[in-house]
Amino acid sequence: IDIYVRIKPVPRPSPRLVVDTSENKIEFNIPKNESAGLVNNQREHFEFRFNGILTAEAKQDEVFERVARPVVTGAMEGYNGTIFAYGQTGSGKTFTITGGPERYVDRGIIPRCISAIFSEISKRSDQQFTVHISYLEIYNNEGYDLLDAEREIKAMEDLQQVHLGEAEDGTVSYRNLSMYRANNEEEALNLLFLGDTNRTISETPMNMASSRSHCIFTIHIEGRKVGEDVVRRSKLNLVDLAGSERVSKTGVDGTTLREAKYINLSLHYLEQVIIALQEKAMGMNRPHIPYRNSMMTMALKDSLGGNCRTTMVATVNAAQDQLDESISTCRFAQRVAMVRNTVMLNEELDPTLMIRRLKQEVRELKEEIRLLKGEEEERGPLTPDEITRLQGTVETWVADDSPEAALNLGGSMMMIRAAFDIFKRLL
Repeated sequence: IDIYVRIKPVPRPSPRLVVDTSENKIEFNIPKNESAGLVNNQREHFEFRFNGILTAEAKQDEVFERVARPVVTGAMEGYNGTIFAYGQTGSGKTFTITGGPERYVDRGIIPRCISAIFSEISKRSDQQFTVHISYLEIYNNEGYDLLDAEREIKAMEDLQQVHLGEAEDGTVSYRNLSMYRANNEEEALNLLFLGDTNRTISETPMNMASSRSHCIFTIHIEGRKVGEDVVRRSKLNLVDLAGSERVSKTGVDGTTLREAKYINLSLHYLEQVIIALQEKAMGMNRPHIPYRNSMMTMALKDSLGGNCRTTMVATVNAAQDQLDESISTCRFAQRVAMVRNTVMLNEELDPTLMIRRLKQEVRELKEEIRLLKGEEEERGPLTPDEITRLQGTVETWVADDSPEAALNLGGSMMMIRAAFDIFKRLL
């Protein structure tokens, strides 16, 4: 799994956080706490390496090109992809994934992925694509469909509840999660806005600045070359995780405290999955990966250790009082980097297209057999009505641009000669 770190711009960044873009590493230099006494084994220096560093000056377009563009390109070719952001509350995860609401240039990874996909589709005239969108929210370990447009949404409980299961092949299946077809960029963005609106309404008024849920926006892509039976299907998961936070720091209570406990518990289970996958990658005997411990880890099962190209963005806060949380985020990212996914091309034969093509081949072979046997019925010349119908059939076939179009003349030499006469007149 590729890992990137994005540093949130703050008014007074700590000098104890050192960024080295040439080596793609960041360092933390933390002096020992003298009040700990004479026996003090506290580490003073931490160093973490990444596939790339997005500094505080990095713009949204740079983030997309470096982090998301390769994953989108793979999805267009039939490879599953996932991009997720991880970090403490207020470190810039939602800004990275969804973007800012005020300026067009602040668009995040999701709207830029949508634009890139439909831009690429418009360039591939020799291929046919269909795109579907789903949007899942996980709040307090319960799943909700953010694209539930059939009911009036006033509170979280009004959303359709989603249940997860496991298919026979081990992949994750969803019940009650709607998928809507998007024919163009505008329709896809409208679905994103609908989901974000439902998510905003569902946020807790006590903490509007912080996302209190995990959200997974999925773009399902199906494509095939014109005239071919082979279909490529892929899905692109764009994940905005709720922020990890220390309850003692935030000082929350009531509903917000309950939310924080669920968030921290689900992130704890995510870390347990990552540790198990890391140990498996190192050759240790870990037959069981605890995906089932939470809904969020189940939803990310394919993305973590499965058939998927996954990229993580670790968001860190450079402020002095947030360095301990930033170190924890970087440690988690290093574990994620050890996870090995098996990326495979999702390619299969479309049974409907294959049956249609085989039927056409059977008709053509039957005609060929009749011609070879010379089984021409003894009859008189074609009637005017037969010639008129034949002319309509020929003209329809000539006007059809589809490579699958066929001119069925029933294997009759008389019909074939008449069809050639019609061709001459058309020319």
